[in-house]
Amino acid sequence: MSIDARLAELGIKLPEAAAPVASYVPVVAHGGFAHVSGQLPFIDGQLVTGRLGEDVSLDRGIAAARACGLMILAQLKNARISLDSVERIVKLGAFVNSDPHFADQPKVANGASELMFDIFGEIGRHSRSAVGVPVLPLHAAVEVDAIIAIRPD
Repeated sequence: MSIDARLAELGIKLPEAAAPVASYVPVVAHGGFAHVSGQLPFIDGQLVTGRLGEDVSLDRGIAAARACGLMILAQLKNARISLDSVERIVKLGAFVNSDPHFADQPKVANGASELMFDIFGEIGRHSRSAVGVPVLPLHAAVEVDAIIAIRPD
């Protein structure tokens, strides 16, 4: 089954790829890997902002991480990398805008991780970092980056 068919089966529509907010490119493909810059969470076209443990609930944080995962896939497609060329989701890095007492960053990051498992199956299983940070660009609640192994077209 193609990844586009799997997305349709899951009822997932990828968002429009967001433009970079500074001086970088969203995706660099080199040596069989796509390195995807940190992606911010947009839900219904709105950036999810705030801090986990303060004014963003755990459930909202998980949804935000999932939205970051969807944006990672949208950026791949925007870079003309077929989702069917994905050989493995190698690593996700999740950054969670957190109150100093919030310690559930791994649960937040599961929003992106479980999305990759659901879409790609076994090749969606990956290594991961999940860290709490005091602030993210544009006051985003979550940011996720990725390293993805790809087959050449």
